[in-house]
Amino acid sequence: MTRLFSTLLSLVLLAPNASAEIVRIDISSRSTVADGKNYGLAGSFERIAGTIHFAVSPDNPANQIVTDIAYAPRNSEGLVEFRSDFYLIKPTDISRGNGTVLYEVSNRGGKGMLGYYNNARGSRNPESSTEMGDGFLLDQGFTLLWLGWQFDVPLRDGLVRVYPPIATDNGTSITGLVRSEVIVNEVTYDRSLADRNHQAYEVANPNDPANVLTVRDRVDGERRIVPREQWRFARRTDTGEIVADLTRVYLENGFQPGKLYDVVYVAQDPPLVGLGPAAVRDTISHLKYEGASELSISADGIDRAIAWGVSQSGRFLRTFLYHGFNADESERRAFDGIMAHVAGGGRGSFNHRFAQPSRDGHPLLNKLYPTDIFPFTDAEQTDPEMDMRDGLLANIHPAHMPKVFHTNSSYEYWGRAASLIHTTLDGTDDSQLLDNTRIYSFAGGQHGPGAFPPRQTSGQQLSNPNDYSWFLRSLVLAMNDWVADGTEPPASVYPRIADGDLVPPTQLRFPELPGVSQPATPHLAYRVVYGPEFRSRGIVTVEPPEVVSPFPILVPQVDNDGNETGGLMMPEVAIPLATYTGWNNFRPEAGPVNVLSSMQGSYIPFSRSQTEREQRNDPRLSILERYSSHAEYLGLVSTAALSLIEDGYLLARDLAPILERASQHWDYLMEEDSNQ
Repeated sequence: MTRLFSTLLSLVLLAPNASAEIVRIDISSRSTVADGKNYGLAGSFERIAGTIHFAVSPDNPANQIVTDIAYAPRNSEGLVEFRSDFYLIKPTDISRGNGTVLYEVSNRGGKGMLGYYNNARGSRNPESSTEMGDGFLLDQGFTLLWLGWQFDVPLRDGLVRVYPPIATDNGTSITGLVRSEVIVNEVTYDRSLADRNHQAYEVANPNDPANVLTVRDRVDGERRIVPREQWRFARRTDTGEIVADLTRVYLENGFQPGKLYDVVYVAQDPPLVGLGPAAVRDTISHLKYEGASELSISADGIDRAIAWGVSQSGRFLRTFLYHGFNADESERRAFDGIMAHVAGGGRGSFNHRFAQPSRDGHPLLNKLYPTDIFPFTDAEQTDPEMDMRDGLLANIHPAHMPKVFHTNSSYEYWGRAASLIHTTLDGTDDSQLLDNTRIYSFAGGQHGPGAFPPRQTSGQQLSNPNDYSWFLRSLVLAMNDWVADGTEPPASVYPRIADGDLVPPTQLRFPELPGVSQPATPHLAYRVVYGPEFRSRGIVTVEPPEVVSPFPILVPQVDNDGNETGGLMMPEVAIPLATYTGWNNFRPEAGPVNVLSSMQGSYIPFSRSQTEREQRNDPRLSILERYSSHAEYLGLVSTAALSLIEDGYLLARDLAPILERASQHWDYLMEEDSNQ
């Protein structure tokens, strides 16, 4: 009773300043979407782009979770100022919408949800009818929002970013360690200190003895120090001249393929990376509880908020929840629903000093960054080896708890430690899910569905074209119903130890197929130590981190065809014409052939006939040994699809395109010259 009174009192006291976090919304452009086309009951839509300005109190408990907030510059009112880009697509008349804002956590500044949900072509500035695809999200009446949360995205037009202040110690520059990984496929003399094409932290002092370059032959190999006279912070010009550059590293004899290099250096002036998730929180709360007259959103225009994130963005959402960002300065819930897609067991570098948000974790790339680290499950677990007890949602007050969907493809079990989100830490048993959580695994899928017809990329096999995005359309509506009126979503479906569908890699029964190597060791998650203040203050002092031990990783079991026995199966996987895997070993030109290719699955088609199968020594039954005709095959696919529709995993409106794709697939494989 006392706690309830205290909570109500704090809400009353904070209510008058509830909107203080957003101080101004500047609009840079505004236009009609799709030439005024009407979508469903929502009617026409408009797009609005611009900048949101924030001022947050560093003394408010909701903001004290932001790393280094105490070291941020303050304005005359004692508040911390920053700003963020935004891009909004909303019903012109907000009252005609469905009352839900669907926020996509931009993956490295981009805009991807129209591709996933609307089958639209990619665009950094979606506005035309073509860029709205089939209009699915608009037909449903969603308001779509993108807001910059990442400070170091590439310098390209159309990307959204956050602009945080720099932390200082009473005006004195703060320094700290940064680690940059360098892996190349051909001899390369200099590389950026940032991940891929992002913006790098500059070196504070190129002659600092703490700056060290190491090389190793394998992920688990011993690091060897590269003599200091053989490398420098510089770049090689087109004319071969070596010029100083505090954002790049140069190696005299060149970085060699097949080697893993790490340069650890001292940087200075860390931005407040954690203001990115704070910006997301405050924008969502502002729209839900106050509205925004500048955006023609009334105070009652938005009732609910759902967050959607893919890969890096899905890991962002898991981190967002773990750190407690779903409660705003007035102790109100920001997001009502969270949809973290293909995040596996990961979090990321989204709220610590000198964080590099783009750094992820792959079998060969971006190793040992703070991504796949304890805790993994929503509920509390104990790690006796590290004497820690924690859970992803363990510290969230019930009033701030959202509904949560974790969705993963098969690749995440091989390349993102996904089994840890629903097993005990020792890998011997299934863990219990919380009532507000659902887990859906898309069997036989890769990180992002590959193109059809399938093509070869970095893997030895063709990339996996299993298009499981049709599941996501049904699930976003299920989430909206769940947060709107409590309608229970479909039951969780994922491979479980108890059913024999989730096993140690050594127990995988993948068949011997001609021309197909056996799957390599999955990406591992480790118990690691980044220093004594990493978990308490977000400060990394040990780089590379100390590796204590790996967590056991389990993978989906397969049948005699190599197809998985558990998880949600698209009709083309349930009624197969091929083997679909979540792994694909590197081809020689792209990486070590005994290592999993990043984010790739395999597509290994069946032979067309028994004769062809026997000629190839393929143990899998051929297509014509399974199905007597094109018509029979489509009939079976239709039956599988209708069952998924009945159970709520697919939408009836999507049956026709799913059958059309299955028909194209049959024709693609059965044409005489299809594999020439």
